Amino acid sequence: MSSPKTVIGNSAVMAAGTIVSRFSGLIRSILLAAALGTGGHADLFNIANTIPNMLYILLAGGVFNAVLVPQLIRAMKNDADGGEAYTNRIITLAGLFLAGVTAVLVIAAPWVMALYLDGGHAGAERESVVDFARYCLPQVFFYGMFVLVGQVLNARGRFGPMMWAPIANNIISMVVLVAYLVVFGPSSTGAYSSGEELVLGLGSTLGIAAQFLILVPYLKQAGFTYRPRFDFRGSGLGHTLKLGIWTVLFVIVNQIAYTVVVRLASGGTADGADGTGYTIYSGAFLLTMVPHGIVTVSLATAVLPTLSASAADGRPADLARTLSDTLRTSLAFIVPFTMLLPLLSHDIARVVWGYGAAADSYDDYAPTVALFAPGILFFTVHYLMLRGFYALERTRTVFWVQCVIAVVNIALAVALVAATNADFTAPALALAYAGAYGVGACGSYVLLRHLLGGLQTPRLVRFLIRVVIAGGGAAVAAYAVARGFDALVGTGDGLVSSVLFLALVAAVDGLVFLVLARVMHIREVNELVETVSRRLPVPRRG
Repeated sequence: MSSPKTVIGNSAVMAAGTIVSRFSGLIRSILLAAALGTGGHADLFNIANTIPNMLYILLAGGVFNAVLVPQLIRAMKNDADGGEAYTNRIITLAGLFLAGVTAVLVIAAPWVMALYLDGGHAGAERESVVDFARYCLPQVFFYGMFVLVGQVLNARGRFGPMMWAPIANNIISMVVLVAYLVVFGPSSTGAYSSGEELVLGLGSTLGIAAQFLILVPYLKQAGFTYRPRFDFRGSGLGHTLKLGIWTVLFVIVNQIAYTVVVRLASGGTADGADGTGYTIYSGAFLLTMVPHGIVTVSLATAVLPTLSASAADGRPADLARTLSDTLRTSLAFIVPFTMLLPLLSHDIARVVWGYGAAADSYDDYAPTVALFAPGILFFTVHYLMLRGFYALERTRTVFWVQCVIAVVNIALAVALVAATNADFTAPALALAYAGAYGVGACGSYVLLRHLLGGLQTPRLVRFLIRVVIAGGGAAVAAYAVARGFDALVGTGDGLVSSVLFLALVAAVDGLVFLVLARVMHIREVNELVETVSRRLPVPRRG
């Protein structure tokens, strides 16, 4: 069984790649806002470029992400060939499926996009978004193969490549956006020319293709050589597909909810409305998910093989202990972040999006960023609980939990958007997200605790009390420094003052939190600090 320190060490390798990937992704977001603005003009491209990922997740992502690793681990443990034949069949079958589905989607692009757009988008704007979709929908195939190959590597203990590969996509996207700015200049209104559609759409797909192709050489380094196999009958894939049925249903429910969110968001900027829409919502979500991607996803990816092995060997107590340790380690970082984020939201928006075509509207991001904070906290708990369910092969339970989340999300989203004006569309959707995953986090935790006979809940409660006290003390100190900064420097919208404000307030918050965590003996925080400090390139005494 892997120890907590081993899990943290493995996750640190992935976190390093994720940090670089997320940072390059934020630069891409900056360039995108500078080139296209934040309104309906930007929504046309961003919605079309988001749909391929949504469709991949709908069609296969749940199976690839959640079901596949436990099944690969079992095949490696139980099959005489170490799972070679099983893995070859999976890759062959998935490749054929993804290629066929992608071809159908490209042909059906006008009908596909009609599902996601509010009726206010018509004429040249609708033609632009369909053209973008034809360039972007081939990403479905490359997304699927990237995740599939990445999960094969993860099952064989090679965690780093999958976390580092997206950097290539971000670099290509940044080059494409810089080229767009040089050739076409910033623009924030109207439809796109055919040249603009070609550069943005094809450039986006090239980035996703590169992300997948970079992983392929690592398969051989991990001791696996792909050989196509078409003998699918009687090969054990039936069990995997049976488990995958509930995961597919889970994803369908999730994507129905997200489709409603995208349609509501597109309505915020339809007919030239000067509101907040999908670009604001997705950009704020991307930024606030950075800590989740760096910490929680890295920890969950590193710990999933251990959880699967515990479940396969019939050791529920070990599974519960490992998952509880991982949850506390993740929350040690996420809790103080969510307590600080609302204080920094305006200046984060200025630094990240206040350029080019978005220079006059960047502040529209701030309320949405602030309201996503509790949602990311709840999502973190729910995300880790799902890893426990998947290790136990309880995909049916996951489906029903997600049904509740989807219903709550849709109900809150429709009600909140209807109760406000176009300016508050994106913040209302962020608030609906937080409410839905608040329900989901509580429900999934209670159910999994019942299945495992406990999740060290008393220890978790004691930990949460201490980390909230430490995070609250740090936030109070940061707030005092922020008010002092405003009194001395002012609250202008200058880039330099915003950067200084963010650096100072974040540094004070982090330092005070770490000091309080050490004084209060919060072991999870101290282990994170020790792991990171051991990996820093500091000179040693000779």
